[in-house]
Amino acid sequence: MPLSPLREPLVIDSAELRLIELPLLQPFTIATGTMVRKVMPILVLRGGGHEGYAEGVADVLPDYLPETLASSMMMLRDVFLPQVVGKSFANPQEIERLFRPWRDHQMAKATVEMAFWDLWAKVQGLPLWQALGGIRTEIEVGVSLGIKDIPRTLRDVEIHVQQGYRRIKLKVMPGHDLKLLDAVRADFPDTHLTIDANCCYTLADMPVLRRMDDYALDYIEQPLAWNDLHDHVRLQAALRTPICLDECIRTLPDCRKALVSDAGRVINIKVGRLGGHTVAKQVHDLCLSHDVPVWCGGMLEAGIGRAHNIHLCTLEQFSRPGDTSSSSRYFERDIVVEKLETENGLMPIPQNGAGIGVTMDWDFLDSISTSVQAFPA
Repeated sequence: MPLSPLREPLVIDSAELRLIELPLLQPFTIATGTMVRKVMPILVLRGGGHEGYAEGVADVLPDYLPETLASSMMMLRDVFLPQVVGKSFANPQEIERLFRPWRDHQMAKATVEMAFWDLWAKVQGLPLWQALGGIRTEIEVGVSLGIKDIPRTLRDVEIHVQQGYRRIKLKVMPGHDLKLLDAVRADFPDTHLTIDANCCYTLADMPVLRRMDDYALDYIEQPLAWNDLHDHVRLQAALRTPICLDECIRTLPDCRKALVSDAGRVINIKVGRLGGHTVAKQVHDLCLSHDVPVWCGGMLEAGIGRAHNIHLCTLEQFSRPGDTSSSSRYFERDIVVEKLETENGLMPIPQNGAGIGVTMDWDFLDSISTSVQAFPA
């Protein structure tokens, strides 16, 4: 359903684009490498007497998708922000339509579109979850555990199960999979368990992947190549365990093709990967019509991106716990004042005012910013 326009279109008076560096409390390792700090764009859009905030989620290197931090920053500086600053928009859908002609760069598009959603909701005096059409005031939360040796992983699983997280996700890779699952299932036979392969298997690994059916997994996330739906169709037909697609779903047509071909039976929705809340909602609605469960994946976001994700998870079909765990698991100090923390596996919706319901810690943000650019200059 189209969003209701404001009485007067909202003019984006100015923008501020920062690049910040935020160290992680501990290294986070997946099949493609190890991250020790987050480097991310922070965007502020100003208009109507309010500010809208968003984080960019592109990685420094193209280890998740082809878009990189450098290419994302270039598109923000040279293309997207010059297109919107000084212009008026009746609702966020107009931002999404404006950016459609540009190929890819969903993460840069999402940064602008999400900041506008926050700004637009604040001007209307609405929390973002209501503007998006959500139905919950708290959400179920899972936790994602990076690759470590098996004894340390077992300790991490025990800690997070005791903390009440509703799902444990294990990062796996060839050679670090079946023995890990043997150990975790032996100690935690009833825990909701998923694995994330980050695209590191091929159909040649079919014997190993079939063995994964024995561990009562909720789903296997993105086992095969980031751009290959065809082989996921073949793999899903050979497995009892549902496949969850992440990297393969970058557009609404990608999701439609995956669902009609049975390439996967669960969808991971990441706002940055899809270009913003508008397309994320469309993917959600498509999955709802197919009765396919969705959940919100994480990109090690700080408080602004995490708040956006929490609000999105209030939509009806988010029926699996997402990667929206406590911010304190990742950062000693967050960039927002409010504490985004779970209790017994539930995350409350941030409610400090309209929009995403959090406020920026400007002094800390200034201390970790490596560049600041204003639009118009």
